[in-house]
Amino acid sequence: MTVSNKTESEIPFVSHLIELRDRLLRVVLLVLMIFLVLFYFANDIYTYLAEPLTAHMSKDSTMIATDVISPFLTPMKLALVLSIFLVMPYILFQIWSFIAPGLYKHEKELAFPLLVSSILLFYSGMAFAYYVVFPLIFGFITAIAPEGVEVMTDISKYLDFVLMLFFAFGAAFEVPVATVLLVAAGITTPESLVKKRAYVIVGAFVLGMFLTPPDVISQIMLAIPMWMLFEVGVVASRMVVKRRERREKESAEEDGIDDEYHELSEDEMDAELDQAITDEENISDKPSDSSNDKKE
Repeated sequence: MTVSNKTESEIPFVSHLIELRDRLLRVVLLVLMIFLVLFYFANDIYTYLAEPLTAHMSKDSTMIATDVISPFLTPMKLALVLSIFLVMPYILFQIWSFIAPGLYKHEKELAFPLLVSSILLFYSGMAFAYYVVFPLIFGFITAIAPEGVEVMTDISKYLDFVLMLFFAFGAAFEVPVATVLLVAAGITTPESLVKKRAYVIVGAFVLGMFLTPPDVISQIMLAIPMWMLFEVGVVASRMVVKRRERREKESAEEDGIDDEYHELSEDEMDAELDQAITDEENISDKPSDSSNDKKE
C-alpha cells in the first residue's frame, strides 16, 4: 500500500519534469534557429553595434583584433547573445505557461502584466543605453584622449563592454516591477517607499557607480532613470494596493460581512473601554431582584 501511494505521488512530479524538459528543448531549438540566421549577418550586426564608437573616431582610426580568432569568435558571440535576447519573450512565455496552472486567479491577474512589463522595460533599457548613453560615453572618451593618441579599441573588449552596459541598463529598468512585487508581497508599502525616497536616490547613484564604467556620465545616466522608474513603481504599487483593497471588500460583501466595519483608533478604543466600565459599575450598583423579594 505504501509503495503504491509513493508511486502515485511520483507520477505528477515526473510529468512536470517531462513538461519542463519539452519546454526547454523548444527554447534551445528556437535559439539555435535564430542563431543560424543571424550568424550569416554577424559582421553587419557588429558594424551596427560599433557605430556609436566609430562615429566619434577619427578617419585614421579603426577597430582592431588582438587575438588570432577574435574576428571569427566575436561576431559569433554577438549573434548568440542577440539570439537569446530576441527569444527572451518566448522564454518568459514558456516559464509563465509552466507555472500558471499553480497560481490563483488574483496572482495570474498580477503576474501576467508584470511579465509583459518586465520584457518591455528590459528592451527599453537596452535601447536607452544604445541610443542615448553610448554616444555620450564614446564621445566623451574620444574627446579626452591625449594628443597624439589614436583611439583603436579591440573588438572583443568593445563587445564585452557594451554587453555589460546592456545588462546593467536592462536590469535597472526593472525597478518598477521590483517595486510592485515588494508591495504585492506585503514586504513594504507605498507610503514607506515614499519616506525612504532619499535613500533610494543615494542607492541609485551607488548602483550606477558599481554597474557602469568609472565615468561620471554613464553613472548619472543610469542613476537618474532608476530614480524616475522608482517613482513610476510607487504609483503602480498604489494602484495594486487599491485593487487589492477593492477585491477584499467585494469578498467581504459576498461573505455577508458588514462593510461599515473599520479599525478603531486609540481614542475610540479608550472611549468604548470607559463606557464598558461604567456600564459594569451601574449593573453592580443596581439592587438585584432577589434582594427586593427578601425585603418584601
